[in-house]
Amino acid sequence: MKYGINTLDDFCVEGKTVLCRVDINSPIDRETGALKDTTRIVRCLPTLKELSERGAKTVLMAHQGGDLEYKNFASTENHAGVLSNLLARPVGFVDDVCGPAARNRIKELRNGEILLLDNVRFMSEEMTLFETSLKLDPAAQSKTLVVRKLAPLADLYVCDAFAAAHRSQPTLVGFQEVLPSAMGRLFEEELTALSSVTENPRRPCVFFLGGAKIQDAFIMMKTVLENGTADTVLTGGLVANIMLLAAGTRLGEPSENFIFMNSLSEYIEVSQSILDRYRERVVLPSDLAFKTVDRSEVKVEDLPVERLLVDIGHRTVEAYRKIIAAAKTIFINGPAGVFEEAQSEYGTKSIWEATVQSGAYSVIGGGDSIAAMNKYSLADKFSYVCTAGGGLVRFLSGEELPVVKALRRSAEKFSLAKAGK
Repeated sequence: MKYGINTLDDFCVEGKTVLCRVDINSPIDRETGALKDTTRIVRCLPTLKELSERGAKTVLMAHQGGDLEYKNFASTENHAGVLSNLLARPVGFVDDVCGPAARNRIKELRNGEILLLDNVRFMSEEMTLFETSLKLDPAAQSKTLVVRKLAPLADLYVCDAFAAAHRSQPTLVGFQEVLPSAMGRLFEEELTALSSVTENPRRPCVFFLGGAKIQDAFIMMKTVLENGTADTVLTGGLVANIMLLAAGTRLGEPSENFIFMNSLSEYIEVSQSILDRYRERVVLPSDLAFKTVDRSEVKVEDLPVERLLVDIGHRTVEAYRKIIAAAKTIFINGPAGVFEEAQSEYGTKSIWEATVQSGAYSVIGGGDSIAAMNKYSLADKFSYVCTAGGGLVRFLSGEELPVVKALRRSAEKFSLAKAGK
């Protein structure tokens, strides 16, 4: 047991049916259906290999996209093929989640076999709207259809989905109420690594926060500045654009319209509050880039421009490099710009390279951040690569994640039950 949670070492799994929730949510090529990045799949392999080799009948539950990420909403059938290739052993698939087809396949499993169920978000109770509107507690979620149908077939629940540990959904927090539960090896690894770093980071501790998922960035920023975890926060991407707007800089109609049309204007006020309290510790870009035929840059004092701002500029990169070079701990969440395109990848590529060259303990997390890391072949250069995005943000913000809480409760509940108390 670690951190009050059972691990795989606490159970004999031979001949047992194990429901294993993983996070293998991956970017998808919509034209071909192929997975564009398999980092999360690769990271969960140790758990799956161990369960199989120890003779468990392993049933995998996973999501792919959803109502907030509909462009990646798809079946998990292709994931089974990727898993089979990487594990060098068959991984079965059934295009069902908890209906008769899925339950029959589970009953037919033999020791060591692995079966992947279809996308759990095909179940309405696994969608974000269900979670945010109903706000069911774990006890209520244990009574949802997916738990009621699958739990009676299983002996053990294992969660290896640290990347989804901030979510409160039936396949993440419901099974712990009715089954002995453990964290998988990836979950254990990530919880251990992040706990050790956040408890006593080497100083200076620098955060780089960027990307387009700014809700997470602002949750993290406020907390790590308030509790002193971060000595300096560097900003990029949409996070920087909104904070510049909050600081009184007009960006130009295209960039400002993007913020307002995507209902992100509320973060202008949030940014103003952060800047009012922590301006000396938050670093904003001094120049930005926009696309013309190739790439053009503009100093912040020369804004606005009537082009969409898509990256930080060379002056900003040089300033950030100096701060990064002096850091002892660096957290990265979110790219500096639209790294997928040649005209707007300079900021992200430069910051990522500066980080791994700094000699600091470096942690990178979030799907887009990891995709950029892989694009620049830096996967083995970061000290720790966290598969989580939102989970990483909330963990670093000091929040007890719903899945961590559910696993701890399960360890206590079934320990007491075993003791006859």
